[in-house]
Amino acid sequence: MEAKKRHEYAADLSSIKKAHERIKPYIHKTPVLTSESLNSISGRSLFFKCECFQKGGAFKFRGACNAVLSLDAEQAAKGVVTHSSGNHAAALSLAAKMQGIPAYIVVPKGAPKCKVDNVIRYGGKVIWSEATMSSREEVASRVLHETGSVLIHPYNDGRIISGQGTVALELLEQIQEIDTIIVPISGGGLISGVALAAKSIKPSIRIIAAEPKGADDAAQSKVAGRIITLPVANTIADGLRASLGDLTWPVVRDMVDGVVVVEDGEIIEAMRMCYEMLKVSVEPSGAIGLAAVLSTSFRSNPCWKDCKNIGIVLPGGNVDLGVLWDSLKSSE
Repeated sequence: MEAKKRHEYAADLSSIKKAHERIKPYIHKTPVLTSESLNSISGRSLFFKCECFQKGGAFKFRGACNAVLSLDAEQAAKGVVTHSSGNHAAALSLAAKMQGIPAYIVVPKGAPKCKVDNVIRYGGKVIWSEATMSSREEVASRVLHETGSVLIHPYNDGRIISGQGTVALELLEQIQEIDTIIVPISGGGLISGVALAAKSIKPSIRIIAAEPKGADDAAQSKVAGRIITLPVANTIADGLRASLGDLTWPVVRDMVDGVVVVEDGEIIEAMRMCYEMLKVSVEPSGAIGLAAVLSTSFRSNPCWKDCKNIGIVLPGGNVDLGVLWDSLKSSE
């Protein structure tokens, strides 16, 4: 039964290892940082996988690079298109630029300025849409029709999931004693890849999702046993407002051991701690793993008492400083 279930997933350990070989010449092997201060506060040994130091400032470059490098010559010549408000947009723009092909990026109004600036800096062609998912998809579909380019979905794509799974390959090679990995969850591309890789290498490992209270569709989906879509997501973590896809949900359903939900105030405090103790600047989506491990719900849950050596993925460091400053002032 287990073999059958694994066969149904959009990626597996083999596709993740192939992705790693494909993208290895282009990505950074990001460092793992530790802090005795944070270990003391949490009562655990914490290992921070710093994807905030990845090219493009986020883990998204892994999946985007794998997707672009998987195209044949005819597909590549016509370019790629996606709809994204954040790091995937910049990552795909950079991956396309490195291969000398066009990237058409549909960006919803209200997207963080720092992330839109990254798209432009990396040569992506920005096409604006309304903020709704239906508008994003409609505009992307039009661009697809007009250009003949290839759609690279931000997370609901086997090539993307495989690329993101390389984070776990590296982390478990760097720190072999890890017994738990905490991963932010939104659309599920990162946690799906991490879970598929990590549980294949080390079946006993726990995979825990970290999610903001204002966008807790994954937590609700796990309880309901089906995808729950929220009418609106309200969180400072702009990178965690997407909903699970039909390719990521089966992995989240079967392989994610639990979801820890935290408030925005806890995320902001974790950002501060990352800066003060790790000396690393992370965006809100990047700090949520630390917020989760320090939360009362995690620390008081008997299910997690044996989680001693915890890997925490810091997925990105593209901070919109204006928004962050306003949030810090309002939390005082």
